Amino acid sequence: MARVIFYEKPGCQNNTKQKTLLAAAGHELETYNLLKEAWTVERLRLFFSNLPVVEWFNRTAPRIKSGEVVPEQINEETALSEMVNDPVLIRRPLIQVGDRREVGFDVEKVDAWIGLKPVDESLRAVSENLLQHDLQNCSHGNDHQHNHGKGGCKH
Repeated sequence: MARVIFYEKPGCQNNTKQKTLLAAAGHELETYNLLKEAWTVERLRLFFSNLPVVEWFNRTAPRIKSGEVVPEQINEETALSEMVNDPVLIRRPLIQVGDRREVGFDVEKVDAWIGLKPVDESLRAVSENLLQHDLQNCSHGNDHQHNHGKGGCKH
């Protein structure tokens, strides 16, 4: 079992499902509000390793949906600066275990990294149910209209 540092957007349904899956696997969670964290460019960069810049972004962020920010047209330096100034742009969750950091919740990747097998039979049904969902993207899809800013995405 791992000690998982989990940066989330409070109220986000998928972050709640992701945390439930991690807890069912016996991991100890230390959660932080991604939107209130005092990010620096250097610290945030550690979560993206060698991923392309376009994969760093929360595609349902209002500034992306409006076309104000176009991830395909932004370089690394600009992307990091924008994210430090507007954390809702950051793809969620950010996860750290030991010295390794990751962005997003790719079930296969997380399972291979720290394991997602439930610790006992009583949690198996919960885990199996959660694994049937898309845990990577906003549970509302890209067309929903509620606010992804401070306090949004609580549905």
